[in-house]
Amino acid sequence: MDIDLIFKALANPTRRQILEWLKTPDQFLSTEKCGDFARGVCAGHIEQLGKVSQSTMSNHLSVLQQAGLINVEKHGQWSYFSRNEELIQQYIDYLKNSL
Repeated sequence: MDIDLIFKALANPTRRQILEWLKTPDQFLSTEKCGDFARGVCAGHIEQLGKVSQSTMSNHLSVLQQAGLINVEKHGQWSYFSRNEELIQQYIDYLKNSL
C-alpha cells in the first residue's frame, strides 16, 4: 500500500466521486442498461456519469488504479472497474491507527 499515491488519488473530488459510484453503482446506473455489475462498471458508463471527455476519465481511472483503489477486468474491448475493498479497508485502518 502506497499511502502517498492513495492520498494523491483521493485529493481529487472527481476520483472520490468515482469511488462512490463504484461502491453502489445501482444507485447511479440502470441495471437494465448496464447489467448486474458482477464484473464491475464499464468505463463508458463511468464516463457518462462524470460528464468529462474519455481522455480525462481515463486519466482519473488510471490514477485510481495505480494507487490500488480500483481493479480493472478486461472482457474483449471492454474494461470493467470495481473497488478494491481490501485495500480501501487497509487504508481506513491505517488512518485510524496513525493519525
